[in-house]
Amino acid sequence: MIRKLSVLSFVFILTFSSCEDKQSSSKNNTETTADSLKNKQTKVDSLMRLQEKKAETEAPEEEGVSSIDFPIEQEELIPTLTEYGENNPETRIRIITNFGDIEVSLYRDTPLHRANFIMLTKDKYFDHTYIYRVAPNFVIQGGNSDNRETSRHRSKIGSYLIPNEFEAGHWHVRGAFSAAKYSEQNVSKASSPFEFFIVTKSDGAHHLDNEHTVFGRVTKGMDVADEISKVKTGQSEWPIDNIEIDVEIIE
Repeated sequence: MIRKLSVLSFVFILTFSSCEDKQSSSKNNTETTADSLKNKQTKVDSLMRLQEKKAETEAPEEEGVSSIDFPIEQEELIPTLTEYGENNPETRIRIITNFGDIEVSLYRDTPLHRANFIMLTKDKYFDHTYIYRVAPNFVIQGGNSDNRETSRHRSKIGSYLIPNEFEAGHWHVRGAFSAAKYSEQNVSKASSPFEFFIVTKSDGAHHLDNEHTVFGRVTKGMDVADEISKVKTGQSEWPIDNIEIDVEIIE
């Protein structure tokens, strides 16, 4: 593993060395080059973390990672997530992409959504899923993929919806971390347990208030979200080049 990462780092160092600014003698160009190299190094660090996460998921799975008996039934959802949230108080997560990292703080006053996201993260559900929808100047959306493994993982976890937690009063401002939902036959506006989105619009997306549950906010990496929002997509807003993600808990 160390050898693979060393080779990868060497390849990226060679690549970035060949991109040096020819006019870096001026102060402004020197600053621009420094910023560029810093951004590239951030992407290298993120890519290396993706490789490390991949190695972790290929390693034998630890027992009791999520302390949940799957599949979860809808009628047992609230007590299950409530108990899980009490035993797993983490609130900070990191989304790792080849564009860089996005750090998110999850709200404690949306306890069901927070507990569910922490549970799925510890169960490694999000690893190797995608940012599968990019709507420029609106949102980027993740937590799904067209891989069979994602579908199998969902089946293992269970088919359920999370009751909305609008009473917490969080709005869809720029950087809001919100839950996707299924629109058909969903009068209660319950959330999908698996899919999330980040608002990238500068003045927010307030037409989504009280339609989707905001259960966190981006604390670092909105520049990464903005870069992702610029990628080319097909007609379904699915990026032409898949944007794979891993998610890990910070604390």
